[in-house]
Amino acid sequence: MITMTDKAVNEIKRIRESDPAAKDSHLRVQVAGGGCSGMSYKLGFDSEPVAPSDKSFERDGVKIIIDAKSFLYLSGTTLDFSDGLNGTGFVFQNPNAKRTCGCGSSFSV
Repeated sequence: MITMTDKAVNEIKRIRESDPAAKDSHLRVQVAGGGCSGMSYKLGFDSEPVAPSDKSFERDGVKIIIDAKSFLYLSGTTLDFSDGLNGTGFVFQNPNAKRTCGCGSSFSV
């Protein structure tokens, strides 16, 4: 399961409302090779139909879609949004990550 904090849900809604192309899209979360620690998170709005093997999670009208391979690395993750002094952006609290980089956008298992 993937959970979203209130701040993450509100930010995703804000982005969707401000971008007409993302208005009726779901958020696709993926894990790809790369980044300082070996694997990196990718976020993007997607209007393509959900594949049968995709995992889908929804909260307050915000739907996150994750492909089956990425879900192996993301199970149990909480998606948050930070707008503090240390930077603004989405933050992954991933219990599967053994090591993360300083910027928080890549990890290793």
